Amino acid sequence: MTAQPAPHHHDDETGCCGKPLPTDLPAFPNARVVTVVAGVLIDADRRILLAQRPEGKSMAGLWEFPGGKINAGETPEYALVRELSEELGIITCTDCLQPLTFASHEYPDFHLLMPVFACRKWRGTPEGREGQKLAWATLQQLSSYDMPPADKPLIPMLFDLIG
Repeated sequence: MTAQPAPHHHDDETGCCGKPLPTDLPAFPNARVVTVVAGVLIDADRRILLAQRPEGKSMAGLWEFPGGKINAGETPEYALVRELSEELGIITCTDCLQPLTFASHEYPDFHLLMPVFACRKWRGTPEGREGQKLAWATLQQLSSYDMPPADKPLIPMLFDLIG
């Protein structure tokens, strides 16, 4: 007697996790993807630097990991080194950046893609050069800060990194 293969259940309406497949996604050419980069600066006391988005910017008042847009022709690492210099007045180099994770988050009018790097080594003292307030937070304090939806899910990974 030959064993018969088990019948495969195939449902074109259900994904691998059993949930219905999304049917309302925009076609790829219509998706506006904004690529930014963020740095998790960790000091000698294992605190993490947060910057508050200034008035007049979208999501003003929320606390985020420093960084910014990646310009055409820039690598994420180079863009972060530039942004940290412009925003915070500190000097670091691409070799001092450790790839950590990335965030992919859909906002109402665009999709954010954000590579995130850890940085433990820089020259200078961070200061808000674009009107933003800064705060050093311990891991335990991070969840008490109001953060953009793309940043908040990164907190558990930081416990793995620094914990």
